[in-house]
Amino acid sequence: MTVLDRLAEHARARVAEAKKSVSLEAIRRQALSTPRGAFAFERALKKPGVSFICECKKASPSKGLIAPDFPYLQIAKEYEAAGADCISVLTEPDWFLGSNAYLKEIAGTVRIPCLRKDFTVDEYMLYEAKVLGASAVLLICSILSEEELRDYRCICDALGLSALVEAHDETEVRVAIRAGARIIGVNNRNLKDFSVDTNNSARLRRLIPDNVLFVSESGVNSAEDVAKLREIGADAVLIGETLMRAPDKKAKLSELRGAV
Repeated sequence: MTVLDRLAEHARARVAEAKKSVSLEAIRRQALSTPRGAFAFERALKKPGVSFICECKKASPSKGLIAPDFPYLQIAKEYEAAGADCISVLTEPDWFLGSNAYLKEIAGTVRIPCLRKDFTVDEYMLYEAKVLGASAVLLICSILSEEELRDYRCICDALGLSALVEAHDETEVRVAIRAGARIIGVNNRNLKDFSVDTNNSARLRRLIPDNVLFVSESGVNSAEDVAKLREIGADAVLIGETLMRAPDKKAKLSELRGAV
């Protein structure tokens, strides 16, 4: 069993536990009773140039503890002040040490859209994301069938949430396109063994239609990396560890933009 398999299995267990406190019907009612989203996440990625999705991440399976001191609200505010277009918030509690509370507080504090970064395995998690204040959710092709991707995207559309559909290879990109993805994220990290190949985005870019937003995820460490992605037509980059380890996040984001 790969790390990704374990993450998905644990996500199913988390959902089963959550349903004991709040049923699917109840969480759906809560989500539908909140104002419908306006697809703020994808609108933020449509602006000219490369958009930056900056991540609040305390730990990861590949790197272990990244931020022992994790003032997540302060970090989110720094990202916003530095000109981030969106914020990605890890809510997976065991391997990434994330929390739903982090997302709820951050989304309630900043004015830019927030992505719920988790391992979505059940429609429950979509309604939960809406209630927590997310503007977008992550749907990973490796752990979802094409039918699930399509069904979950339709639920997102009804809620006004954006769906970032993540693919790692040609087969998954084609599945994402058939499922109607409007945003495809190419993960340069293989979630099965956590190896990183930053050329993965360039290889898969040609398969993604011009009317689909293209996000490059993982392994983006320098202004040179961003420049290369800009050249191949990336609409956005998702950056986690590089920013989380930077003592001055505003300066680091400026550097990545090529502003310094």
